[in-house]
Amino acid sequence: MEQIEPNHDGGANFEARTVKDIIEPAESIFNKASVKTALDEMQARATDSSSVIDQRGELLGTVSKNKMNREVGGFGHDPKTEPVEAHIEKNNPYCFDDQTVAEAEQMMLNAQVGEVFVVTREKLLVGTINIEAIAQENRRRNAWKPLKSRAWERHNRVFDTGYSTPSNQRIPQKLNDAVAEGLTCTAMGQIHRILRRFF
Repeated sequence: MEQIEPNHDGGANFEARTVKDIIEPAESIFNKASVKTALDEMQARATDSSSVIDQRGELLGTVSKNKMNREVGGFGHDPKTEPVEAHIEKNNPYCFDDQTVAEAEQMMLNAQVGEVFVVTREKLLVGTINIEAIAQENRRRNAWKPLKSRAWERHNRVFDTGYSTPSNQRIPQKLNDAVAEGLTCTAMGQIHRILRRFF
């Protein structure tokens, strides 16, 4: 398996949401399964390839339907007894579940793939992440930015006009942090009503 190093310059401008926030489940085949079992499982899932894990869940690689059919049938091996382990492709890109979405995106761009496996730092398979899920995440983030900006502007305007006394230094930092995250107008109104009790 290959862990592709991210291009940090390319991802530096993205927000630091982690891969585990948008991970998708991945179905796997155990490495001790027979080729026939693996082929039957892939047929049932309507897929041409599958990840392969060991008994503890560590990602070992992938197997493909075409490769197993070609090799097992070509060499006259019995698919009922031939182990999947002998046909694992091990050079698959992956990322860690605690890396940022931006890093995963850069990995896929560098490797020119649309999907990578996601593993823990112990190499246990936890799912996959694909370029479409990242694109959706980016669209959601970009759609949220105008709301966040408007809430912050409203926050500044109200505090500049209504709470301009030195006592506004007592406003908890958590309030400012919350507003910075993009509060709705309703939430802003509730906060202002609470603040009027103290100023």
